Amino acid sequence: MDIVLRSILLFGFLLLITRVVGKRELSSLQPFDLILLIVVGDAVQQGLTQDDYSITGAVLVIGTIAVLQVCVSYLGFKFPLVRPILEGEPVVLVENGNVIARNLERERLTRSELAEAARKEQIESIADVKWAVLETNGEISFIKKEG
Repeated sequence: MDIVLRSILLFGFLLLITRVVGKRELSSLQPFDLILLIVVGDAVQQGLTQDDYSITGAVLVIGTIAVLQVCVSYLGFKFPLVRPILEGEPVVLVENGNVIARNLERERLTRSELAEAARKEQIESIADVKWAVLETNGEISFIKKEG
């Protein structure tokens, strides 16, 4: 039972951390971020299983985390008021070619990062963008102006 409780606590902690870290950081892994992710994974594993290397312990941890993930997903689906807390909300970064600096700052994005994301979508200038939205998965969606 101890291993299930540790799984629940660490799941909640990881959910909180991913909300605090932000969407953009989680979507664009740089080499150092990947290394940190591996280190965090190892630290979480040690906290979950401690000295339990049994198949039963692994099944309990994986099963508990899977059930918790399904529960979180179901809560977000069934209760729209909870969804922004669990999944976040899309954030408008550009409206009719005008960058919303307050939202960029809140999401810890620079204008050059926004311009880079636009270039990846074959958009030459932010002035050509009707809407740019930072989605809940950390990607930036662009809608070009007509004409």
